[in-house]
Amino acid sequence: MAKHRDEGVIILSALEEDLLTVLMGGEPIYGLQILEILNQQRKKYEIPDLRIGSLYPTLKRMEEQKLIRGEWGDPVAESTRRRYYTITAVGEIAISRTQAYRRELARRAEGQSAPEGKIADGFSGWIASVFN
Repeated sequence: MAKHRDEGVIILSALEEDLLTVLMGGEPIYGLQILEILNQQRKKYEIPDLRIGSLYPTLKRMEEQKLIRGEWGDPVAESTRRRYYTITAVGEIAISRTQAYRRELARRAEGQSAPEGKIADGFSGWIASVFN
């Protein structure tokens, strides 16, 4: 769940980051399309599928936090309507900051490889230096 700090910085969960990344294309996408896109990518990396039970509560929370906007489309069948989602300016800022943060962590990890046999100690030290 995205968390707001006192300074107004939004910290995204991995799922929220994935959802915002999919929505960055600009075209409104409905929930099942998002699910299909994510699960196709997840299969490539042998990551378990995202389930509907996780998707829609997360989309709802993100909408409440103004990270995304959802709008009902026209009925597709007699009583079926799809909710189409787009990223908001707040969502774009949050995803940009999150991705920059993750890139910085990756660069830091690449530059600080631990000596052979010291992987656990090196990683623990790196984690301590990042979060302290």
